[in-house]
Amino acid sequence: MKRREFLAGTAMAAALSTLPMTLAQAATPPNMLVIANRIDDITTLDPAESFEFAGSDVSRNVYGKLVNFDPMDLDAGYGPDLAESWTVSEDGKTITFKMRAGVKFHSGNPVTAKDAEYSLRRAVILEKTPSFILTQFGFSKDNVEETIKATDDMTLVITTDQKYATSFVLNCLTSTIGGIVDMKTVMEHEVDGDMGNAWLKTNTAGSGAYKLISWKPNESVSLQANPDFYLGKPAMERVIVRHVQESASQRLLLERGDIDVARNLNPEDVKGITGKDGIAIDSELRGRIMYISLNQKHPELSKPEVKEAIKYLIDYEGMQNSFLNGQYAIHQNFLPRTYLGAIDDAPYSLNVEKAKELLAKAGVENLEITAGVRDAQERIEIGQSIQNTLAQAGIKLNLVVGTGKQTLSKYRARELDMYIGAWGPDYPDPQTNAGTFAYNPDNSDDAGLTGLLAWRNAWNPGDLTAQVDAAVIEGDRDTRKKMYEDMQREFLKTSPFAIMFQKIEQTGRRDNVKNLNLGGAITAVSYWPVTK
Repeated sequence: MKRREFLAGTAMAAALSTLPMTLAQAATPPNMLVIANRIDDITTLDPAESFEFAGSDVSRNVYGKLVNFDPMDLDAGYGPDLAESWTVSEDGKTITFKMRAGVKFHSGNPVTAKDAEYSLRRAVILEKTPSFILTQFGFSKDNVEETIKATDDMTLVITTDQKYATSFVLNCLTSTIGGIVDMKTVMEHEVDGDMGNAWLKTNTAGSGAYKLISWKPNESVSLQANPDFYLGKPAMERVIVRHVQESASQRLLLERGDIDVARNLNPEDVKGITGKDGIAIDSELRGRIMYISLNQKHPELSKPEVKEAIKYLIDYEGMQNSFLNGQYAIHQNFLPRTYLGAIDDAPYSLNVEKAKELLAKAGVENLEITAGVRDAQERIEIGQSIQNTLAQAGIKLNLVVGTGKQTLSKYRARELDMYIGAWGPDYPDPQTNAGTFAYNPDNSDDAGLTGLLAWRNAWNPGDLTAQVDAAVIEGDRDTRKKMYEDMQREFLKTSPFAIMFQKIEQTGRRDNVKNLNLGGAITAVSYWPVTK
């Protein structure tokens, strides 16, 4: 965002505070849900490739999975979805799923175990960014025909390379990559052996509560209710997600009744509409964490003293108590609160003198680096705050602002000195973050492990990689919990990551909107229970 655009957004917020309490209401239709959200991070709608926040929201509502979450009872954990039941072999390595009868894809084709086999094999074979969620169980291009197979139309059998906690395997299948696609439809759109990937980037072939009508990048996503959804036709016939970048604009649209839900309100705008007739504010702890990371290819940023110094050059409390007030809480560990093994250790605070001592010890002065930051108000403000505090220790930080897609592309290519970003869990198990922040089995450029944050920052975590491998197969819950606690304490000292905050999402909605559930810490957004 250009500076003048940022100031314009601030001016708009100030102007809104002077509006009269009564605004002309342009209520949305009773059978339509209209949401304002930042969706510029969507790069693809293919469930085998999608790995961004807004794309996952779409996938959650379009694709069924073998197992999934009940949006009205998230505490119950995963449960049956397209698979109505499953059994586990005595050795714990083989899970046999029985498919739910009578479920249809949006095309009208029946959902079968053959579709599930094709979908999971396809996700492994395509080797897109989220494929590690499945390949960590030993699935590969070379063995998927033996390890993932439908024995008949209603039975799917998967066999992992070793015994894992069954809950871990099933939790992974609730992630976006677990979406089951319509094999017949996808194969009809295959080009040059791409398994329909080019087509599925902008189209969908699911069996979920909604089907895609259109996706206009950086503009909108439109969904239509599936009348044959096995849980019943959703009350909202249409769901439209509009890309609205500025909090002030979202607030104005919500007050006017032009939208039903505003998902990116800043603390000032939340305060401005709290208590107004017709509007409700929901606060929900999310699994999303905000962090900065340092590219370990950089000769200065790879020095231990410099990594530690930068962690002391972040004004955690200042940001939490000002422009992030009520929406982010200080959290310095890779596991979000509520996850098994989460800890509250927060050893870092703004200490410029300590940072200067560390930089001097490293022999670093007049350091100049570039950080990539998404064009989103709170991220730019975080970047500006860090820019200011780094300058106090003699580090010049240049901010390069781009869309979510632009910034992520550079980050995944290991091209940024520093990245200011957010990370949300893919499934509700501690491995989801341990396996990205603290795991990197091959640090070479050719490895292309873009789904691993450690790899994106060219960081070799050393013994942490082996610790992650050990924790994921540990059967005793208490032992496993301690293993993740120990990992995080080592990670705090040695990693090139400064984890800063955990998200508390404050959502504005028209108060006639009921049963909107954004999924809590597991971030599983569901539109189909919503009524007006």
